[in-house]
Amino acid sequence: MKTLDSLKINGQLPSPKGVALAILEACRRESVTTADIAQIVQSDPAMSGRLIRQANAANSGGRAIASVFEAVNRLGLASVRQLALGFSLVDQYQNGACLGFDYQGFWSHSLVMALAMEKFGTLGHGGAAQEMFCCGLMARVGCLGLATAYPLEYTGILALPLASPALLNEERTRLKTDHCELTAALLVDWGLPHVFAEAILWHETPAETGFAEDSRLNKLARLIHLSKCIADLCLAPEAERSNRISELMRLGGGIGLNADDFGTLVDEIVGQWREWGSLLKVPSLSLPAFSDMVTAPKSNDAADPTSLRILLVEDDPTSLKMMTTLLGTTLGHTVFTATNGQEAMAMAVTQMPQIVVTDWRMPIMDGLELCRALRATDWGQTMYIIMLTAADTEEEVAQAFEAGVDDYVQKPVNLRALRARMRAAWHYVKLLDAWERDRAQLKQFAAELAISNRRLEHFALTDSLTDLPNRRAGLMALDKAWNAANRSGQPLSALVIDIDRFKQVNDNHGHAIGDIMLQQVAKAILNAARKGDSVCRLGGEEFLIVCGNSDPKSAFLAAERLRFLVKSLSFRVGTLDLHTSVSIGVATREPDMEDADALVHAADTALYGAKNAGRDRTCIVSKGELLFRMP
Repeated sequence: MKTLDSLKINGQLPSPKGVALAILEACRRESVTTADIAQIVQSDPAMSGRLIRQANAANSGGRAIASVFEAVNRLGLASVRQLALGFSLVDQYQNGACLGFDYQGFWSHSLVMALAMEKFGTLGHGGAAQEMFCCGLMARVGCLGLATAYPLEYTGILALPLASPALLNEERTRLKTDHCELTAALLVDWGLPHVFAEAILWHETPAETGFAEDSRLNKLARLIHLSKCIADLCLAPEAERSNRISELMRLGGGIGLNADDFGTLVDEIVGQWREWGSLLKVPSLSLPAFSDMVTAPKSNDAADPTSLRILLVEDDPTSLKMMTTLLGTTLGHTVFTATNGQEAMAMAVTQMPQIVVTDWRMPIMDGLELCRALRATDWGQTMYIIMLTAADTEEEVAQAFEAGVDDYVQKPVNLRALRARMRAAWHYVKLLDAWERDRAQLKQFAAELAISNRRLEHFALTDSLTDLPNRRAGLMALDKAWNAANRSGQPLSALVIDIDRFKQVNDNHGHAIGDIMLQQVAKAILNAARKGDSVCRLGGEEFLIVCGNSDPKSAFLAAERLRFLVKSLSFRVGTLDLHTSVSIGVATREPDMEDADALVHAADTALYGAKNAGRDRTCIVSKGELLFRMP
């Protein structure tokens, strides 16, 4: 991943100012406190209101707060720094020198991405909700960077109707970098987590990341891609929304959301988009419910089945009028007109014609250049292009077909010849429509199948009582951690946990009370585990924690923290007030261990040592010796 200095950007880049800059500078001091940051934030009423709102959103269901100090304390200094940076950029760059860049539309799109990422965070995907919000808000700030540093050049690039990856290629060709690369460099320069910057670098082409399937980077890149697709849907013209639904549902299925849950999530994002839009002075739209968009008919469903949308490109006024009459009045098609290739490209983006009928010789951009430009886009590759030409030499006809023309009509135009060409074009369009319907249906089936597979996988790898990963999932995670430790040489520890005298609880109070105790202990274990640790229920009252990059001392301390946490818990069920304790066996990977099973066996041995020594204690095995203190 390139640094900002290595990109050698010539122009001025976006940068924070005012309160945001003061917060960034203050956070660089090791002695900075929450009170110091709160005092800086209080000097900006708008920033104060936004941070308080975000703090309350991040603690949905908890006590609402109203003070800046509480907001900063709840969010944490890192999140406050990132949020202040994002809000500062939104305020500063509501407009700019790049005439081809839609500043308001950019921030509206970015806001939807932020809210979508925040939702994913609250569902347990990717990271903390407030960090995910910042990641989404600034995931495409490189576009703003290029518009700020190269306003004239970027206007020229944006005039071309290019979508990614063609847009990225054009940016690299003209500016020696692209908006994804610049975004990643800016985020690293501003001190945001490297993991977000690296995921953003690949979010437009997540299938090409090369990251491991289960890695956090791969999941983040796909979540950012999904948030971008949701934002694209929200800002798409009404006629295009239905074409985006199947792909969105497929991507939603990839994170385990069925159609109903995904629809609810999108509706919530749209509702928050309007609220935040008002707060940030960013435009937003009122959209129909997602379920209505799913069932909405396509905009041309009621059209005459024999009528085609035709873009006619002709610079001669007399020929333009004659051809418009022939195609529109005589043959009954819907005709849009342009007088040169450049006008035609702009109109093709908005009208999406099925057929393009273009003259060859025209000023500014001729018919061959128009044809090549259309074929260079994803959406222009399926358009049926007919060339009008006075020439009929073999060489010129071959040149036209090499440029991507499907057919040609010789001037002066003969009605019978034109009607025959349009009939062939009509057959092509109908076949294409049928293929697209089949493709959309297959995508729908694939989305539903992905959701079903995710559910089955979840059920197969999840303990139904505690919602923790089950034994199978836990041992799979252990194998991965073992292999990773072999490659990196880092330490690896395992903790086997057993609830003390659990059988007595079942015998004295019944299995229903025992199940509640299991659930509460499982929750405590999950809360005590580190972010990268793997937790599972091995079976019965036994649990396993796999701790990557954890030496014997760290593992023993973690076990003791967990033991004291469980001992402090109180389980109140009806009139019963129950307490329990756990015994924990700890083992760390040693050179003579052949495989992951040997590590678990060693932790089991330590657990039996803790049980035999009186329970409610931690025992660690080190070089074959059982120890009841920190090694």
